[in-house]
Amino acid sequence: MGEILFLAHRIPFPPDRGDKIRSHHVLKALSALAPVHVAAFLDDVNDQAYESDLARLAASYCLTKRSKSLPFAGIEAIAKGRPLSLAAFHDRKLEAYVRELIANRDIDTIYVFSGQMAQYVPQGFRGRVVADLVDVDSAKFEAYAAKGRGPRAWMERREGRLLRQEEARICETSAVTLLISEAEAGLLLSRLDPDCGPVRAMGNGLDAISFDPSLVSAEPQMKAHGAPRIVFTGQMDYAPNIEAAIRAIDRVLPLIRRTCPQATLHIVGRNPPPAILARSGRDGVEVWGRVADIRPWLTAADVALIPLDVARGVQNKVLEAMAMALPVVLSPGAATGIDALDGRDFVVRDGDAAMARAVIDLARAPEAARVMGDAARQWIVANASWEAALARLPEYVGMVGEVANDAA
Repeated sequence: MGEILFLAHRIPFPPDRGDKIRSHHVLKALSALAPVHVAAFLDDVNDQAYESDLARLAASYCLTKRSKSLPFAGIEAIAKGRPLSLAAFHDRKLEAYVRELIANRDIDTIYVFSGQMAQYVPQGFRGRVVADLVDVDSAKFEAYAAKGRGPRAWMERREGRLLRQEEARICETSAVTLLISEAEAGLLLSRLDPDCGPVRAMGNGLDAISFDPSLVSAEPQMKAHGAPRIVFTGQMDYAPNIEAAIRAIDRVLPLIRRTCPQATLHIVGRNPPPAILARSGRDGVEVWGRVADIRPWLTAADVALIPLDVARGVQNKVLEAMAMALPVVLSPGAATGIDALDGRDFVVRDGDAAMARAVIDLARAPEAARVMGDAARQWIVANASWEAALARLPEYVGMVGEVANDAA
């Protein structure tokens, strides 16, 4: 086998949010198979500090800051008839690096992490392309559009339609297309021509050794607040997380506080928008923003509440809470791709009242909550390691056998 080019829409460091956790572990696994060259974007002021970590894994790399504004990317996308997602992630520096790398190195596999990066695969590339779409972005934008109105909904409908075309192109030109769960793989297949290339599920894992509640002390700031302490974690400038947090604050928490007046809800994650920050400090809500380590906050909580309406793929926030032996109340969408048992390993409920009742029941039965938390951790240890999740990666990049051209 020759060398690998890894294209990612964000530098895979630090592994502290869903997409970076997955890309980080995939990159580590690939670097154990062959020399890997990395082309990725920096989109956070702290990203540059991890360049040395990337240098230890990569044979070479090219990093560039994603500085194109959304309005400018939108104008470019409309002018060229392209998805906004692709225009926003188009960069001439990365393009030149890829072109030069393929001309001068023995690149026989390109691993595309996230659909925005498939535009960098040169036409006529004779090697193998593995497209890790993670989830079906076109369906996500269609869901946004269905809930919205006006110019934004028009733009989201347009994005969904054009991304669907791009996803079809990617599948037709890739040796294999990967999704985060069987449900996402099935969804993509249902939207494609039957003759598209192989589509497979490659799930996420979790480092259960690191996420061990016995090794972590509870965050004292959170522990000082009223119980039950309910936590919602995630990247808080991501639209589905914003919607879920507002739902938890405005609709679910008030129902819980009717029975448990001391209950508090803690929103933990970077970049909370003004709509979230404005709710902090009132009616039992605390917004903490970016934290150095999510584990102490999970340890301090009594229950995790994850009321996602639009959820694509496996939610790392669910796996992390379960690994920390925290009982989780979640929506059906947030449970997608996690083959744990409802009622034993977590509680799946649809609707604000049902979610509130589940949290109240756990708060009133601490022993049952502890048993559920222990079962959740046991499920993670047995079923959700990164070694298991990435076991077929050598096959996908062409080191062993070929990917059979059958249904996912």
